[in-house]
Amino acid sequence: MKFLDQTKVYIKSGGGGAGCVSFRREKFVEYGGPDGGDGGRGGDVWAEAVEGLNTLIDYRYQQHHKAKRGGHGMGKQRTGARGDDVTLKLPVGTQIFEEDQETLIADLTEVGQRVLLASGGNGGWGNLRFKSSTNQAPRRANPGEEGEERWIWLRLKLIADAGLVGLPNAGKSTFLSAVTAANPKIADYPFTTLDPGLGVVDLGPNTRFVLADIPGLIEGAAEGAGLGHRFLGHVERCKVLLHLIDCTQDDVAGAYRTIRKELEDYDPDFASRPEIVALNKIDALNPELVAEQARQLKKAYKGTPLLISGVTGEGVRDALFAIVKQLGLKADAEATGDDPSWSP
Repeated sequence: MKFLDQTKVYIKSGGGGAGCVSFRREKFVEYGGPDGGDGGRGGDVWAEAVEGLNTLIDYRYQQHHKAKRGGHGMGKQRTGARGDDVTLKLPVGTQIFEEDQETLIADLTEVGQRVLLASGGNGGWGNLRFKSSTNQAPRRANPGEEGEERWIWLRLKLIADAGLVGLPNAGKSTFLSAVTAANPKIADYPFTTLDPGLGVVDLGPNTRFVLADIPGLIEGAAEGAGLGHRFLGHVERCKVLLHLIDCTQDDVAGAYRTIRKELEDYDPDFASRPEIVALNKIDALNPELVAEQARQLKKAYKGTPLLISGVTGEGVRDALFAIVKQLGLKADAEATGDDPSWSP
């Protein structure tokens, strides 16, 4: 299924049914008079967060969503049927914006959360409503109220416990495939990953967390370079970031500063977000060069980076348990053992 994290849709609630003009005419029945019923209320348009979805692709091909109009009133004081509602089933983490893409209508962060987007129109009154002491046979009825209509934007921001960030070709997809059952595209060229990916890291019955692979960021992403804004949006909800840096590049310290600057320019809150920095692809260099790259990175990071290899698995376990610690999860005893055959 193709991943889509932003789309525009049209919604319209149902109009109310018209009131009825009717008079009771039955043999041997006194005091007939007006008996026109009211129109039914139009259907509403709702948005609901549901399980099992992680893309908005359904709304790329079905952009118009209209609720049913209420039924018209009828004689014998019969009220029209209420129009059927329309519910937009959305993935958890979807934000709903007005057409200006700035005014936030709702943020669906929990399964089962429902939001009313457009209210159906009221049904019109039948002529029975207009009967009075001075107007015993009214011949008027109201039309139903029109429903609401507008365009809205749906924007999905993945909900994950931890996020993988870094420059293109830093080994994020390889790391995700090594620690989860996800199967992201992996190749030896930059920008292999064009869509964010999710995987569940399972370290034991009580030690599981969701890991998001964010496509590679470039300089200027916070100002919209490439698809930076859309990619950075998926990092917002992550509680901890795992910053992977390719140890085979010339300037590892510059790579670290570039990503940190883009994150903080996009949202200053990232300055206080827990971060784990790891020097990746250490299998590609000899130990002396790895140590030199680690020293360069340590000066910029102001901490000791982890040394890992997503291909061989070296250091991967330490990175996972560093994330577990930051998330405040309790590591299972069987997962913290020293069994060399262990793998996520």
